[in-house]
Amino acid sequence: MLKRPHYVALSLVVLAALVVLNLPSGAASRFKLAFSTLFLPLFGLATTTQNAANHASDPLVPREELTRQNEQLRRENLKLQIAAAQTAETARENARLRKLLAWREQSPWKDKLRLARVVLREPANWWRSVQVDLGSRDGLRPNLPVLTPEGLVGRVASVSFDRSQVLLVGDPNCKVSALVENETRVHGVLGPAGPLESELAVLSFLPPATTLKPGQNIFTSGLGGIFPKGIPIGKVVDSRPVEYGLYVEARVKLAANLNALEEVWVLMP
Repeated sequence: MLKRPHYVALSLVVLAALVVLNLPSGAASRFKLAFSTLFLPLFGLATTTQNAANHASDPLVPREELTRQNEQLRRENLKLQIAAAQTAETARENARLRKLLAWREQSPWKDKLRLARVVLREPANWWRSVQVDLGSRDGLRPNLPVLTPEGLVGRVASVSFDRSQVLLVGDPNCKVSALVENETRVHGVLGPAGPLESELAVLSFLPPATTLKPGQNIFTSGLGGIFPKGIPIGKVVDSRPVEYGLYVEARVKLAANLNALEEVWVLMP
């Protein structure tokens, strides 16, 4: 048997239903909208509570498993970083090689140039020599000129079967006969500037009346018997008389970056 309060509630529900059924269509729509606005937040709260209960019932991930997953993600991230660095280095190498090959096509010695990779620099002689991956099996021999698109690098000093040592410009044993690109076209001998000045060389034994200007170009003269004429060497930085005016010498900023050699051209006979 229903109790009195239940009868009252049932009567109110039936009465409300009769009222809604007898309302015009517009009024019935507004009533439904008000009803839904009133009770939908309650439905939403119930759904949220149910979801929270479901998540709370999920099993917790052990600490060891989280540590293992983090370590795996760290290793995968490191692999991706290494792969990205290798891709970038390959792109830079391809760009260098394209530049080298394009320069060779415009060079007056294009049929005699052989590309070599720098494979070793000795710490004790860092600014004076390098080793390249060509040797006697590739036709190399001592005293062949070595250069880059920017300018003169040095000469081949010694040759083994598959490697060669290259003395760089500025080494005391790599003297170069050079000329100044000016009105007088004076000649001098290029030698070392200082033990740590890898970007500079000194052009000596210029005539006493020589007048030089900063920025004038220096080229090989072709008179030394090793280097052909016309290879760029660098630019004049400054000049001064030496040995009580007996001759003039000039500091020269080298065109080739000897500290960043990766590939060089060997000028074959």
